[in-house]
Amino acid sequence: MCEKNKKVSKWLSAVFGDQTIPEYEVNTRTVDILYQLAEASEVRCNETSLLIEDQKQKTSEYQADGVHLQNVVLQGVGLSSGSLSKPASDYLSALVANAKVLGVRDTSLSSFVPALNNLTNELLESEKTDRRLDRELNALRNKLGAVLVLRKTFQEDIKKTMKAQEVESAKAEERLLNMDFVKAKSKDLSYRNKKAEDQLTSRHMENRISHQALMELCEQVYTLKQEILPLSKKLEPYRDLSPSPSLAQVKIEEAKRELAAVDAELEMKVDFMNSSLPKGRPLK
Repeated sequence: MCEKNKKVSKWLSAVFGDQTIPEYEVNTRTVDILYQLAEASEVRCNETSLLIEDQKQKTSEYQADGVHLQNVVLQGVGLSSGSLSKPASDYLSALVANAKVLGVRDTSLSSFVPALNNLTNELLESEKTDRRLDRELNALRNKLGAVLVLRKTFQEDIKKTMKAQEVESAKAEERLLNMDFVKAKSKDLSYRNKKAEDQLTSRHMENRISHQALMELCEQVYTLKQEILPLSKKLEPYRDLSPSPSLAQVKIEEAKRELAAVDAELEMKVDFMNSSLPKGRPLK
């Protein structure tokens, strides 16, 4: 990782020269990408250097051949470079320069046409390669932009998760405190309930006046009321009839006796419950 980072820094310094190197995040992925670009650039530069050296060598060879051919031609026709007019000399120099650039062995038309065709094909291939490299570069830029956006999204999600975790941790601590309080309260209520049960047992409290027994009695009363309701509806037509006075008097006396018995029994139960409860808390 350290060696890669050094090579990337050196390559960026060579690429940008005196300009300021743009800031970038130093991580494994970024360094790997820049390292690959640096290696590819180094290979490309080496190939370019070799190509330039080869072209220089060929240029030197062509120049030597040109001088040799010029001497042969001039000596063969009995001309010298000083005997040519300036336009003719310029044309001849241009023709020689084009032959050197195209890499042909002579200046005949049959040599120039294939060379121009090859040069045109190389130009088309170069343009095609440039377009392909541009597409690849644009694709890499798009991927880099998507990665940066995804990284920013991940960072925001991590921050939100950390905040939510802090909130949940606080809630968990509060639940633990509440749970401890509930356990202590439950233990206290269990103790008080056990103590009350012991007191009721020591005072021989009857089960029929317990809370559960009273609730069952209420349910029975409710059931009886529901059963009486249809009978009451059946008796509605007979309520307006005048009963026999003597029979009514007998029923009234029976009702008074039953009411007195119920009152007496109720007073007994109230007295018994007051005596069963702790002092200072009479039954209302």
